[in-house]
Amino acid sequence: MTIIALIVIGLVIITTGWGNQGQAVGFSNLWTHGGFMPHGFSGVMFALQMVMFAFLGVELVGVTAGEASDPEKTLPSAINKILWRILIFYIGALVIIMSLYPWDQLDGKTSPFVLTFAKIGIPAAAGIINFVVLTAALSSCNSGMFSTGRMLYTLAHQNQAPGTFKEVSKRKVPARGITASFIVLLIGVLLNYFIPKQAFTYITSVATIGALWVWGVIVYAHLKYRKSKQTKNDSFKMPGYPVTNWIAILFLVMVAVLLAFSPDTRIALYVAPVWFGILAISYQFVRKRNNRLQNQ
Repeated sequence: MTIIALIVIGLVIITTGWGNQGQAVGFSNLWTHGGFMPHGFSGVMFALQMVMFAFLGVELVGVTAGEASDPEKTLPSAINKILWRILIFYIGALVIIMSLYPWDQLDGKTSPFVLTFAKIGIPAAAGIINFVVLTAALSSCNSGMFSTGRMLYTLAHQNQAPGTFKEVSKRKVPARGITASFIVLLIGVLLNYFIPKQAFTYITSVATIGALWVWGVIVYAHLKYRKSKQTKNDSFKMPGYPVTNWIAILFLVMVAVLLAFSPDTRIALYVAPVWFGILAISYQFVRKRNNRLQNQ
């Protein structure tokens, strides 16, 4: 609702000059002040490593498949709506913001949302945006805990996670998995306490490398699935297969390489091998245990 309000109010200011002393702003700020992409395409490229973090969560559509009442209808609808949400809430909002304010006048310290609402005389603009940001962060946190709890529950039933995560509460909620997810989240609180200036960049960078791996596995698994010739009756197929699969994989690799160019985001490449090493060693123990149980 806040983003839609920004777009509507912004369009009125751009076309009529309301809140800008009656002078219509127009869209010229998109290509003036040094032109479109004044620092070249490299600015867009190096922004990808942080932008990717904003798209985390789209893969949760697959996690919810097991709980959807009519997945053959609801999942294609949800996936198709993702494109429109990106166009409206990401691209649409950016077009309005960059039209209202030249890029060289944004300092990164004041929210463009606050500036826009303040233009039309809303005194509590900063408070409103802070409330929206907090609720959005809580929503993102909630989705992460939701997915982690259910994935731990599934892994436990496949003997790939501790058996304690098989238990559910009286309301059929994998409470132990959600509790474990909550405990890990406290690491973020500690980082924010000890290194408040770098905490956000560090967390987003490490999360991004995890997302690149997860998305890469999803795209590759889909590639193998389509090759298995089991998709004759599938009604919702990805267009452009297999070219689009390889384009997506190459794009993910490119973003991983870009992480190395900034000292702040480079930490993700240091943490990733350690994390993947722990997972690989843990998986070997799990596999040996499962093989031993099967032989018994």
